[in-house]
Amino acid sequence: MPFKTKITPYTLIFKRPAGTSRGTYRERKIWILEIFDKNNPEHIGRGECAPLPDLSCDYSAEYEKVLTEFCAEFEKTGKIDFERWRNYSSLLFGFETAILHYESNSYKLWDTPFTCGAKGIDINGLIWMGDYEDMFQQVENKINTGFNCIKIKIGAIGFEDELRLLRYIRTNFTDKDLIIRLDANGSFPAAEALDKLKRLSDFDIHSIEQPIQAGHWDEMAKLCDTSPIPVALDEDLIGINDFSTKKELMKVIHPQYIIIKPSLHGGIFGGNEWIQIAESEHVGWWITSALESNIGLNCISQWCATFDNPLHQGLGTGALYHNNFEFPLHIENGKLWCNFL
Repeated sequence: MPFKTKITPYTLIFKRPAGTSRGTYRERKIWILEIFDKNNPEHIGRGECAPLPDLSCDYSAEYEKVLTEFCAEFEKTGKIDFERWRNYSSLLFGFETAILHYESNSYKLWDTPFTCGAKGIDINGLIWMGDYEDMFQQVENKINTGFNCIKIKIGAIGFEDELRLLRYIRTNFTDKDLIIRLDANGSFPAAEALDKLKRLSDFDIHSIEQPIQAGHWDEMAKLCDTSPIPVALDEDLIGINDFSTKKELMKVIHPQYIIIKPSLHGGIFGGNEWIQIAESEHVGWWITSALESNIGLNCISQWCATFDNPLHQGLGTGALYHNNFEFPLHIENGKLWCNFL
Protein backbone atom coordinates (compact mmCIF):
# COMPACT_ATOMS: atom_id res chain seq x y z
CA MET A 1 0.00 0.00 0.00
CA PRO A 2 1.64 3.31 -1.10
CA PHE A 3 1.07 5.37 2.03
CA LYS A 4 1.82 9.05 2.43
CA THR A 5 1.93 10.89 5.77
CA LYS A 6 1.31 14.40 7.01
CA ILE A 7 2.28 15.94 10.37
CA THR A 8 0.52 19.03 11.74
CA PRO A 9 1.60 20.61 15.06
CA TYR A 10 -1.36 21.73 17.17
CA THR A 11 -1.57 23.51 20.53
CA LEU A 12 -4.41 22.62 22.90
CA ILE A 13 -5.47 25.39 25.29
CA PHE A 14 -6.66 24.37 28.77
CA LYS A 15 -9.93 25.83 30.03
CA ARG A 16 -8.35 26.14 33.46
CA PRO A 17 -4.75 25.66 34.59
CA ALA A 18 -4.06 21.98 35.27
CA GLY A 19 -1.92 21.73 38.39
CA THR A 20 0.30 18.75 39.16
CA SER A 21 3.25 18.29 41.52
CA ARG A 22 5.48 18.74 38.46
CA GLY A 23 4.03 22.14 37.60
CA THR A 24 0.97 23.67 35.97
CA TYR A 25 -0.14 23.08 32.39
CA ARG A 26 -1.85 25.94 30.52
CA GLU A 27 -1.37 24.63 27.01
CA ARG A 28 -0.36 21.36 25.42
CA LYS A 29 1.50 20.84 22.15
CA ILE A 30 0.60 17.76 20.14
CA TRP A 31 1.19 16.56 16.59
CA ILE A 32 -1.73 15.43 14.44
CA LEU A 33 -0.62 12.56 12.22
CA GLU A 34 -2.44 11.67 9.01
CA ILE A 35 -1.80 8.67 6.80
CA PHE A 36 -3.43 8.23 3.43
CA ASP A 37 -3.24 6.27 0.21
CA LYS A 38 -1.54 8.59 -2.28
CA ASN A 39 -3.81 7.16 -4.98
CA ASN A 40 -6.87 8.00 -2.88
CA PRO A 41 -5.98 10.97 -0.65
CA GLU A 42 -9.52 11.28 0.70
CA HIS A 43 -9.12 7.95 2.54
CA ILE A 44 -7.37 9.23 5.67
CA GLY A 45 -6.30 7.71 8.96
CA ARG A 46 -5.76 10.22 11.74
CA GLY A 47 -3.87 9.82 15.01
CA GLU A 48 -2.34 11.96 17.72
CA CYS A 49 1.25 12.01 18.93
CA ALA A 50 1.13 13.70 22.34
CA PRO A 51 4.29 13.47 24.46
CA LEU A 52 4.43 15.26 27.81
CA PRO A 53 7.56 17.37 28.43
CA ASP A 54 9.64 16.18 31.41
CA LEU A 55 7.58 12.99 31.64
CA SER A 56 7.36 11.05 28.38
CA CYS A 57 10.33 8.80 27.67
CA ASP A 58 10.28 9.82 23.99
CA TYR A 59 10.00 13.59 24.36
CA SER A 60 12.94 15.75 23.29
CA ALA A 61 13.70 18.96 21.43
CA GLU A 62 14.18 16.71 18.38
CA TYR A 63 10.71 15.13 18.68
CA GLU A 64 9.36 16.40 15.36
CA LYS A 65 12.55 15.28 13.58
CA VAL A 66 12.18 11.77 15.00
CA LEU A 67 8.49 11.74 14.08
CA THR A 68 9.44 12.72 10.51
CA GLU A 69 11.90 9.81 10.42
CA PHE A 70 9.17 7.46 11.66
CA CYS A 71 6.87 8.74 8.91
CA ALA A 72 9.50 8.20 6.21
CA GLU A 73 9.99 4.59 7.35
CA PHE A 74 6.22 4.00 7.41
CA GLU A 75 5.85 5.38 3.89
CA LYS A 76 8.40 2.81 2.69
CA THR A 77 7.08 -0.22 4.57
CA GLY A 78 3.40 0.54 5.25
CA LYS A 79 3.70 -0.98 8.73
CA ILE A 80 5.08 -0.30 12.21
CA ASP A 81 8.29 -1.97 13.34
CA PHE A 82 7.26 -2.29 16.99
CA GLU A 83 10.58 -3.70 18.16
CA ARG A 84 12.55 -0.86 16.57
CA TRP A 85 10.25 1.83 17.98
CA ARG A 86 9.53 0.32 21.43
CA ASN A 87 11.00 3.35 23.19
CA TYR A 88 8.73 5.85 21.40
CA SER A 89 5.41 5.42 23.17
CA SER A 90 3.57 8.51 21.92
CA LEU A 91 4.73 7.95 18.32
CA LEU A 92 3.57 4.34 18.43
CA PHE A 93 0.20 5.32 19.81
CA GLY A 94 -0.27 8.02 17.18
CA PHE A 95 0.44 5.56 14.37
CA GLU A 96 -1.65 2.79 15.94
CA THR A 97 -4.60 5.19 16.12
CA ALA A 98 -4.10 6.40 12.55
CA ILE A 99 -3.93 2.85 11.20
CA LEU A 100 -7.06 1.80 13.10
CA HIS A 101 -8.87 4.85 11.72
CA TYR A 102 -7.66 4.15 8.20
CA GLU A 103 -8.60 0.47 8.30
CA SER A 104 -12.02 1.19 9.81
CA ASN A 105 -12.59 4.16 7.50
CA SER A 106 -14.40 5.54 10.54
CA TYR A 107 -13.69 6.81 14.04
CA LYS A 108 -15.61 3.76 15.25
CA LEU A 109 -12.49 1.66 15.72
CA TRP A 110 -14.04 -1.33 17.49
CA ASP A 111 -17.61 -2.61 17.45
CA THR A 112 -18.63 -2.82 21.13
CA PRO A 113 -21.65 -1.88 23.26
CA PHE A 114 -19.67 1.26 24.16
CA THR A 115 -19.32 2.49 20.58
CA CYS A 116 -23.01 1.83 19.97
CA GLY A 117 -24.05 3.92 22.96
CA ALA A 118 -25.46 0.92 24.85
CA LYS A 119 -22.92 0.90 27.68
CA GLY A 120 -20.86 3.61 29.36
CA ILE A 121 -17.44 3.23 30.97
CA ASP A 122 -17.23 4.03 34.69
CA ILE A 123 -14.56 6.69 35.17
CA ASN A 124 -13.05 8.64 38.04
CA GLY A 125 -13.56 12.38 38.24
CA LEU A 126 -10.20 14.14 38.31
CA ILE A 127 -9.49 16.76 40.99
CA TRP A 128 -6.59 18.99 39.98
CA MET A 129 -4.16 20.54 42.43
CA GLY A 130 -5.10 24.02 43.62
CA ASP A 131 -5.62 25.78 46.89
CA TYR A 132 -7.89 24.20 49.49
CA GLU A 133 -11.01 26.13 48.45
CA ASP A 134 -10.49 25.39 44.76
CA MET A 135 -10.04 21.65 45.32
CA PHE A 136 -13.04 21.58 47.64
CA GLN A 137 -15.17 23.20 44.91
CA GLN A 138 -13.92 20.69 42.34
CA VAL A 139 -14.91 17.80 44.62
CA GLU A 140 -18.40 19.23 45.13
CA ASN A 141 -18.84 19.73 41.39
CA LYS A 142 -17.84 16.14 40.60
CA ILE A 143 -20.18 14.70 43.21
CA ASN A 144 -23.04 16.93 42.07
CA THR A 145 -22.62 15.75 38.49
CA GLY A 146 -22.94 12.08 39.40
CA PHE A 147 -19.42 10.79 39.98
CA ASN A 148 -19.06 8.07 42.62
CA CYS A 149 -15.28 7.83 42.19
CA ILE A 150 -12.83 10.74 42.30
CA LYS A 151 -9.08 10.94 41.93
CA ILE A 152 -7.40 13.73 43.87
CA LYS A 153 -3.95 14.94 42.90
CA ILE A 154 -1.99 15.66 46.08
CA GLY A 155 1.47 16.91 46.95
CA ALA A 156 1.27 20.64 46.25
CA ILE A 157 -0.96 22.44 48.76
CA GLY A 158 0.48 21.04 52.00
CA PHE A 159 -0.19 17.68 53.57
CA GLU A 160 -2.25 19.00 56.49
CA ASP A 161 -4.60 20.85 54.10
CA GLU A 162 -4.97 17.69 52.06
CA LEU A 163 -5.87 15.75 55.20
CA ARG A 164 -8.38 18.43 56.07
CA LEU A 165 -9.98 18.13 52.63
CA LEU A 166 -10.21 14.35 52.90
CA ARG A 167 -11.63 14.62 56.40
CA TYR A 168 -14.40 16.89 55.15
CA ILE A 169 -15.21 14.56 52.24
CA ARG A 170 -15.44 11.52 54.48
CA THR A 171 -17.58 13.41 57.00
CA ASN A 172 -20.18 13.69 54.25
CA PHE A 173 -19.57 10.61 52.09
CA THR A 174 -18.64 7.09 53.22
CA ASP A 175 -16.55 4.74 51.12
CA LYS A 176 -19.82 3.12 50.01
CA ASP A 177 -21.01 6.47 48.63
CA LEU A 178 -17.73 7.67 47.14
CA ILE A 179 -14.51 5.93 46.09
CA ILE A 180 -11.43 8.10 46.64
CA ARG A 181 -8.21 7.56 44.74
CA LEU A 182 -5.11 9.67 45.33
CA ASP A 183 -2.28 10.54 42.95
CA ALA A 184 0.93 11.73 44.59
CA ASN A 185 2.96 11.92 41.34
CA GLY A 186 6.03 10.81 43.31
CA SER A 187 5.86 13.75 45.71
CA PHE A 188 6.45 11.89 49.02
CA PRO A 189 10.03 11.67 50.30
CA ALA A 190 10.80 7.98 50.68
CA ALA A 191 11.64 8.37 54.39
CA GLU A 192 8.23 9.96 55.09
CA ALA A 193 6.06 7.95 52.73
CA LEU A 194 4.89 5.16 55.03
CA ASP A 195 3.93 7.58 57.80
CA LYS A 196 1.96 9.69 55.32
CA LEU A 197 0.22 6.62 53.94
CA LYS A 198 -0.76 5.54 57.46
CA ARG A 199 -2.33 8.94 58.13
CA LEU A 200 -4.13 8.90 54.78
CA SER A 201 -5.51 5.42 55.45
CA ASP A 202 -7.92 6.91 58.03
CA PHE A 203 -10.05 8.06 55.08
CA ASP A 204 -10.79 4.73 53.36
CA ILE A 205 -8.64 5.39 50.31
CA HIS A 206 -9.04 3.00 47.37
CA SER A 207 -5.45 3.41 46.14
CA ILE A 208 -2.61 5.87 45.79
CA GLU A 209 -0.63 6.37 42.59
CA GLN A 210 3.12 6.65 42.69
CA PRO A 211 3.70 7.76 46.32
CA ILE A 212 7.48 8.12 45.80
CA GLN A 213 9.58 9.01 42.78
CA ALA A 214 9.96 6.46 40.00
CA GLY A 215 13.06 4.35 39.66
CA HIS A 216 13.47 3.31 43.30
CA TRP A 217 12.32 -0.28 42.95
CA ASP A 218 13.45 -1.57 46.34
CA GLU A 219 11.87 1.31 48.27
CA MET A 220 8.66 1.02 46.27
CA ALA A 221 8.58 -2.74 46.83
CA LYS A 222 8.77 -2.18 50.59
CA LEU A 223 5.95 0.35 50.41
CA CYS A 224 3.75 -1.98 48.39
CA ASP A 225 4.39 -4.68 50.98
CA THR A 226 3.70 -2.51 54.05
CA SER A 227 1.36 0.30 52.95
CA PRO A 228 -2.14 0.30 54.50
CA ILE A 229 -3.33 1.78 51.17
CA PRO A 230 -3.03 -0.21 47.92
CA VAL A 231 -0.30 1.26 45.70
CA ALA A 232 -0.66 1.85 41.96
CA LEU A 233 2.34 2.37 39.69
CA ASP A 234 2.28 5.01 36.96
CA GLU A 235 5.54 6.91 36.41
CA ASP A 236 7.50 3.77 37.33
CA LEU A 237 6.27 2.19 34.09
CA ILE A 238 7.56 5.04 31.90
CA GLY A 239 10.65 4.06 29.94
CA ILE A 240 10.33 0.37 30.87
CA ASN A 241 9.63 -0.86 27.35
CA ASP A 242 11.50 -4.16 27.08
CA PHE A 243 9.20 -7.11 27.83
CA SER A 244 11.63 -8.90 30.13
CA THR A 245 12.29 -5.71 32.12
CA LYS A 246 8.55 -5.19 32.50
CA LYS A 247 8.28 -8.68 33.98
CA GLU A 248 11.23 -8.01 36.28
CA LEU A 249 9.71 -4.75 37.56
CA MET A 250 6.39 -6.45 38.28
CA LYS A 251 8.05 -9.28 40.16
CA VAL A 252 10.34 -7.00 42.20
CA ILE A 253 7.82 -4.32 43.16
CA HIS A 254 4.63 -6.37 42.88
CA PRO A 255 2.23 -3.43 43.30
CA GLN A 256 -1.45 -3.83 43.96
CA TYR A 257 -2.28 -2.00 40.69
CA ILE A 258 -0.68 -0.55 37.59
CA ILE A 259 -2.11 2.30 35.52
CA ILE A 260 -1.73 2.05 31.77
CA LYS A 261 -1.47 5.13 29.56
CA PRO A 262 -0.82 4.31 25.89
CA SER A 263 0.94 7.62 25.13
CA LEU A 264 3.38 6.99 28.00
CA HIS A 265 3.56 3.22 28.34
CA GLY A 266 4.27 1.84 24.89
CA GLY A 267 1.12 2.53 22.91
CA ILE A 268 -1.60 -0.09 22.63
CA PHE A 269 1.13 -2.63 21.81
CA GLY A 270 2.97 -1.92 25.05
CA GLY A 271 -0.25 -1.56 27.03
CA ASN A 272 -1.35 -5.05 26.01
CA GLU A 273 2.01 -6.38 27.22
CA TRP A 274 1.59 -4.64 30.59
CA ILE A 275 -1.92 -6.11 30.95
CA GLN A 276 -0.68 -9.60 30.10
CA ILE A 277 2.13 -9.38 32.67
CA ALA A 278 -0.10 -7.83 35.35
CA GLU A 279 -2.71 -10.55 35.03
CA SER A 280 -0.05 -13.26 35.16
CA GLU A 281 1.17 -11.74 38.45
CA HIS A 282 -2.37 -11.18 39.82
CA VAL A 283 -1.88 -7.40 39.79
CA GLY A 284 -4.91 -5.19 39.14
CA TRP A 285 -4.89 -2.56 36.39
CA TRP A 286 -6.89 0.18 34.78
CA ILE A 287 -6.46 2.39 31.73
CA THR A 288 -6.02 6.17 31.80
CA SER A 289 -5.66 8.88 29.20
CA ALA A 290 -2.76 11.32 29.50
CA LEU A 291 -4.21 14.71 28.55
CA GLU A 292 -4.66 13.79 24.90
CA SER A 293 -7.21 15.53 22.71
CA ASN A 294 -10.39 13.69 21.76
CA ILE A 295 -8.53 12.01 18.88
CA GLY A 296 -6.43 10.08 21.38
CA LEU A 297 -9.17 9.75 23.98
CA ASN A 298 -11.52 8.23 21.41
CA CYS A 299 -9.01 5.46 20.64
CA ILE A 300 -8.04 4.86 24.29
CA SER A 301 -11.64 4.62 25.46
CA GLN A 302 -12.65 2.26 22.64
CA TRP A 303 -9.63 0.04 23.34
CA CYS A 304 -10.54 0.10 27.03
CA ALA A 305 -14.08 -1.01 26.21
CA THR A 306 -12.75 -4.22 24.62
CA PHE A 307 -11.81 -5.46 28.11
CA ASP A 308 -14.12 -6.65 30.87
CA ASN A 309 -12.54 -4.56 33.62
CA PRO A 310 -14.90 -3.63 36.47
CA LEU A 311 -12.66 -0.87 37.91
CA HIS A 312 -13.21 2.82 37.26
CA GLN A 313 -11.03 3.96 34.37
CA GLY A 314 -9.29 7.35 34.00
CA LEU A 315 -10.81 8.59 30.75
CA GLY A 316 -12.35 11.95 31.52
CA THR A 317 -9.82 14.43 30.14
CA GLY A 318 -11.50 15.21 26.82
CA ALA A 319 -13.39 18.24 28.14
CA LEU A 320 -10.31 20.05 29.43
CA TYR A 321 -9.63 22.16 26.34
CA HIS A 322 -11.14 25.20 24.65
CA ASN A 323 -10.14 23.97 21.20
CA ASN A 324 -10.65 20.21 21.32
CA PHE A 325 -11.86 18.21 18.33
CA GLU A 326 -15.54 17.24 18.06
CA PHE A 327 -16.24 13.57 18.78
CA PRO A 328 -19.36 11.72 19.96
CA LEU A 329 -17.92 11.43 23.48
CA HIS A 330 -19.62 12.80 26.56
CA ILE A 331 -19.64 12.29 30.32
CA GLU A 332 -22.90 11.65 32.16
CA ASN A 333 -23.41 10.44 35.74
CA GLY A 334 -19.78 9.46 36.19
CA LYS A 335 -19.58 7.44 32.96
CA LEU A 336 -17.96 8.11 29.61
CA TRP A 337 -20.37 7.52 26.73
CA CYS A 338 -19.83 7.19 23.01
CA ASN A 339 -22.33 6.73 20.19
CA PHE A 340 -21.41 6.39 16.52
CA LEU A 341 -24.95 5.57 15.37
